[in-house]
Amino acid sequence: MSLIKLTIKGISYSQTQSGAYALVLSEMDGKRTLPIIIGAFEAQSIAIALEKEIRPPRPLTHDLFKTFADRYAINIKQVIIHKLVDGVFFSSLISEKDGKDEVIDTRTSDAIALAVRFDAPIYTYESILDKAGIYLKVEDELSIEDSEFESDQFVAELISDTSEEVSEDKTLKELYQELDAAVANENYELAAKIRDEISKRS
Repeated sequence: MSLIKLTIKGISYSQTQSGAYALVLSEMDGKRTLPIIIGAFEAQSIAIALEKEIRPPRPLTHDLFKTFADRYAINIKQVIIHKLVDGVFFSSLISEKDGKDEVIDTRTSDAIALAVRFDAPIYTYESILDKAGIYLKVEDELSIEDSEFESDQFVAELISDTSEEVSEDKTLKELYQELDAAVANENYELAAKIRDEISKRS
């Protein structure tokens, strides 16, 4: 069976499972999307990896895996979502070391979080898209378009609904200082809101 390449379209709150999120993958050369329910930690990890300017001062679990793999010259070549059973997706990491490929079983959410960090392509099979894929049309009333997200804003929404507010009276210099402090303190919600305020002024 031929593999179909996917890209990350976005992340949205799951309307079917409380406390969960829908990771939406889209086929590169088509109109189908593949929504996958993932947990809050994995959603945060993926969003942080996609965000290029906010970096945690200490590594998250997937960052640690990336550092470990780099240290021992292990590369993740690709991720394959290869099976769907009772609504659960099964995935494999195709890794390479010293010219030898290894296949590692993994949860799909972890696989995607690592794929983003390794710039590894994500694939699935036609049979899985036939079974679980959703065709997007302009007139569809699906909330998929809501999954188009700014990852820094999404990180903020993931962590807490009770955050410090960003003062509009601050100067840009003060905002950048507060941004650095928020990241250093691992307060990603506040950091994301400060980034939003800085972006509004740019």
